[in-house]
Amino acid sequence: MSGNYFSNAGVFLIQTLVGLYALTFMLRFLLQLVRADFYNPFSQFLVKVTNPLVKPLRRIIPGIGGIDWASIIIVILLMLAEFMLIGLLPKYSIPAPQGLFVLALAETLSLLTNVFLFSIIIQAIISWINPGSYNPIIGLLHQITAPILNPVRRVIPPISGLDLSPMAAIIILYLITLLFIQPLIDFGQHLAYLQ
Repeated sequence: MSGNYFSNAGVFLIQTLVGLYALTFMLRFLLQLVRADFYNPFSQFLVKVTNPLVKPLRRIIPGIGGIDWASIIIVILLMLAEFMLIGLLPKYSIPAPQGLFVLALAETLSLLTNVFLFSIIIQAIISWINPGSYNPIIGLLHQITAPILNPVRRVIPPISGLDLSPMAAIIILYLITLLFIQPLIDFGQHLAYLQ
């Protein structure tokens, strides 16, 4: 029975450490995609943390069309490594190769939607608590969420000064998760574990 506790602790540690590292690469990808301020201290931190893996991979996989493919491929590889490491723990099994890539891709898409979701929530909370304040991270949050919130704001303009676009964007992101990402995860698990 104690083996289950160690396995659960192992899963927690693997998912936390790999998830945080994958998050840094996803944020780097998004900040480059939206052409965020490179001189922002948080941007500089992300570049320094991710450069050891991104720079060598860029020699093989260059950015095309303004998209940093090296960062995305590293996120997918980290997700693959996460599933493989969890599969090595007692009580778990290594996923079959045919489902492993689908699971890694689904988890990458899930991470992407979660970054948008939490960025919008944090931005909304900050606007309620301390409206009009500035800090380097708040500026980056505005740049990250702009591709999602601006189209929604064109459809749903502020009503009596109340901006409902964050709520609508959160609903849309959650629906994307339920209708597209979760079925992809289920399909990947079916392929990986032949359920």
